[in-house]
Parts: sequence; structure tokens; C-alpha cells
Amino acid sequence: MSRSKRQNQILNDKKKKKSVLSKLGSFISDMIILGAVLGLFVMYGPYTGFRDWYITTAMTTMTHQYLATWFYSEETINDVLDRNKMIEVDAITDPSLITSTSASPTTITYENEYQEELLQINPEHPEYNIVQIEGKGYTGYAAAIYDVSKFHVLVTQNLKKSGQYIVKMAQDNNAVLAFNGGFFVDLKEDRTGGTPLGLTIVNGETITNGTYDNEGGVVGFDTNNTLILGKMSEAEAKERNIRDCVSCGPFLIINGEASTVLGNGGWGTAPRTAIGQRKDGVVIMLVIDGRRVGKPGVSMEQLIELMQRYGCYNASALDGGTSSVIVEHGKLLNDPIDSDGKHKTRPVATGFGLILDDSNYSYKQNK
Repeated sequence: MSRSKRQNQILNDKKKKKSVLSKLGSFISDMIILGAVLGLFVMYGPYTGFRDWYITTAMTTMTHQYLATWFYSEETINDVLDRNKMIEVDAITDPSLITSTSASPTTITYENEYQEELLQINPEHPEYNIVQIEGKGYTGYAAAIYDVSKFHVLVTQNLKKSGQYIVKMAQDNNAVLAFNGGFFVDLKEDRTGGTPLGLTIVNGETITNGTYDNEGGVVGFDTNNTLILGKMSEAEAKERNIRDCVSCGPFLIINGEASTVLGNGGWGTAPRTAIGQRKDGVVIMLVIDGRRVGKPGVSMEQLIELMQRYGCYNASALDGGTSSVIVEHGKLLNDPIDSDGKHKTRPVATGFGLILDDSNYSYKQNK
């Protein structure tokens, strides 16, 4: 090949490369523009489903509300929250409607295959049973607790200073089974989780009695081992003989009546923890994982449906998100993911624990 022909070929090759790169650049640019247009359409267009989910999920987190406030005005956020909310049952648990508070194999009946799987007595630990559960958009654990008299509130030993991991709370209090509990103060300048919100009672002793103006209210057990849910003061709780409680919500079911869910309930889709009690006295605990591709967690409507599936007559949500954990014999069973995407839980202020030898259990005893 002559020198001139080689030079022409080199020039042609360079032109082809430039053409390919130019086309590739144009394609990438077009894709970026298309993605931006689609993103803007999804976030600001006439279809509100994604916008409602995005805003409610962000606004119910403790540290990532900016994900909503960056993109939407206060007016838009308030409008979305007003259209997506829970209307709780306006009542307090009626203990007379719970037929038993000392469940045994002879009193438990199954209404479906889910109840049969969970409620059968496990001979290795007859005080409770645990099963893994999975559904559309979630995985998690369901637990049945039979001896409710030994199910108590756990509190961080560093009250008003710092929270503790539920694993540590369980170990400190010899709890064979433990779950996270109620809401707590979590301001930007105080991420320690050491101060429970509202009323906290442990074995009859008032630990905190702060202000509580969120959905839900008192979630706990009276001296007859009935799960009591309701908005009440410390004096009213004492009148109802509350022995252990936290403050949390929203309430899901009271006296067999489910709360009304408008839109997505205003809580988005996330990991959840819930507590409930059947009419036969068995306590049901659910811990739902989320924050995964295809497995984001559950909405409040789904949580109500799950608690109803297991026959709960009274039920409430507890703290969720990164706080949602279940611990058995000092081992974390589920797989929580924090807001940074790390597979880890966080310190919390309160929890619930099954303490088989609770003859001397009190908050002061275990400090």
C-alpha cells in the first residue's frame, strides 16, 4: 500500500472513530436528558403515586426528611401527608373482650395455615415460637409468646444519655427473646437514642413521663397480662394497672376494629415492628426487614393485614426502620439496614423482652 493510501486510511479510521464517539456521546446525552425528563415527570407529573410514596417514606425517617424537603415545597408535603394518613380507632382496649391471658395448647385454635405454622408449641422452648415469613416486598419474622406474664419492657441502662443495642439489653436482662420498643428522642444534635418519648413503665415503676403527641399512645400490658392500647396519662395508666408500657404507634387494631388507612397511610414503605394480642391471650410480634431492591418493607395497611392474618384483636406498630430487630438468645436474627445502606441496627431507648426468670426484674435492679 502506498504512503498516500495509508495516510488516507488513517484519516478515514480517525473519522469513523470520531463518528462513533460522537454518536455514543449523543446517545448518552439523550439518555441523560430522557432520564431527567422522566424523573421530572414522575416527581412532578399528574401521577401522584410515586410522589406520595417518596414524600411519606422520607418524612417518616428520623434523619432523611431532607430527601423530601429538597425537592418539594412545604405546601406540597403537607398536602401529601394530609391525603395519606391513618385514622386510628378512637378507643382504649377493653380487657373483658380478651377471653384468656394464659394461653395453652388446648385453648389455641387455628384459622389458617399461617396461624397453624406459628402457633404450634415448640417443645424446645414452649414459652414461644418463631417462624420466618416472606411476602410481596418483604421478608421477616413472626413470633408467638405464650407466657405473657414474663414479657417486659426493657430500657437502656444509660437513660437520657445514650441508647443500647437490643442485643445488649437482652443480655443484660437475661431475656431469651427481645424486640425493639417505642419511640425516642432523636434530634440531629442528639442521635444517641437514650430518651424515650412519652410514658415508660417497667414492672409498675414509672421510668419516664414525657410529652407524647404522635400517633398511637400507650402500648403495654396490665397486671392481668392483657395488651392495653390507648391514649392516656400516667394517672389513667395506673388506674388501668399498667405494669409495663412504652409510647408508640400508630395503633393498628383496637377491640377487633382496624384503623382506617387513607392513601398509603402516611408512613410510606419501610421495615416495621409490630405487637399484638389474640383473644386467646397469645402475643404476636412481627419484625419486617426492608430497604432492599424488590424488598422495601411493608406499608401500614400491609402491617394491619399481617396482624389480622395471625388473629390479633389488638395491635400496634412499634418503632420501625433501622430500629426493627428480633433477638433470640443474644443473637440478632433479622437483617436490618440503616439509612446509609449498612447491614446494622442502631441503639434504642426501649424494647420488649421475654424474661423467664423475672422474679426480681425491675429497671433499678438491672442498672
